[in-house]
Amino acid sequence: MVGMVKKMWVVCVVVLVLNLGWYNIGARAEPQVPCYFIFGDSLVDNGNNNQLQSLARADYLPYGIDFGGPTGRFSNGKTTVDVVAELLGFDDYIPPYATARGQQILGGVNFASAAAGIREETGRQLGGRITFSGQVRNYQNTVSQVVNLLGDEDTAANYLAKCIYSIGLGSNDYLNNYFMPQYYNTGSQYTPEEYATSLIQDYSQQLRLLYNYGARKVVLFGIGQVGCSPSELAQNSPDGNTCVDKINSANQIFNGKLKALANEFNTNFPDGRFIFIDSYGIFEDIVKSPAQYGFTNINTGCCGVGRNNGQITCLPYQTPCSNRNEYLFWDAFHPTEAGNAVVARRSYNAVRASDAYPVDISSLAAL
Repeated sequence: MVGMVKKMWVVCVVVLVLNLGWYNIGARAEPQVPCYFIFGDSLVDNGNNNQLQSLARADYLPYGIDFGGPTGRFSNGKTTVDVVAELLGFDDYIPPYATARGQQILGGVNFASAAAGIREETGRQLGGRITFSGQVRNYQNTVSQVVNLLGDEDTAANYLAKCIYSIGLGSNDYLNNYFMPQYYNTGSQYTPEEYATSLIQDYSQQLRLLYNYGARKVVLFGIGQVGCSPSELAQNSPDGNTCVDKINSANQIFNGKLKALANEFNTNFPDGRFIFIDSYGIFEDIVKSPAQYGFTNINTGCCGVGRNNGQITCLPYQTPCSNRNEYLFWDAFHPTEAGNAVVARRSYNAVRASDAYPVDISSLAAL
């Protein structure tokens, strides 16, 4: 009888150890923040434009060729926010607003829309898109669902205060507005300084709404070197290599004011934390020392048409370059996954003090 009890005890211990072993193998660490909300344009859109009547769509190959197929992402693979989500510890990518449902929204939602701008009219020549104000309205709808899921407003507010919010808008307000006189008159109405001031005023209004609806940890992505994109090099560069200074200098004016806006919000809303990411400076580093990041081509799209492959985006079922990790740009406007990963990693863990101000995303998540 004693021997049988001993055997049963050993069996129980073995089963318990095995179960604990399987549990540990299957267990995943919690993400650093409970949710991640994303606002932006085609640089981070992951499918919100797929159902719109729009020329700004990427729901066809070769887009997504390294992502298992097209999803609406304007890249061969992951976008900047996909990599940030991985770095934050999320098991899966943040779903687009167009398809996010039920409990899924508690992990965050991507509201970004290709061709979207800060200004309402930006990108209209491309058809349907969800402007910054429209994305904020969609977020407000999502917050009401979060309140319903969590039971009351206080619980929802406490939950949302722990989440990361990232915003990356403004490129289209230059590419598909200010520097497109055939469709828009802003270029003749405003100096670059005045235009940036106007954009920041509009941006500030939407940022205030996000704050009023729970956003407390906010990442403001500056505009990259738009004047160095294959599209601008194809149209406005004398040699296809020299970046277009008038565009880049206008972008830098905007970035300076966006960084100041982060400061202003940190002062006025002491319970909030607003940080600025210097996407422009990170891109500048890549362009100056491409080999350091594994790039052999920094001025031509991996796929596209015409000079620098910069006339239009990738054609349906076009064969792209095979050495995609060596290309900074995927098409006329958008980086490859390799390019996006550099920006994401330096946003999350700043390499230079100037990469993120006043702190980087990893530090923001820990607050």
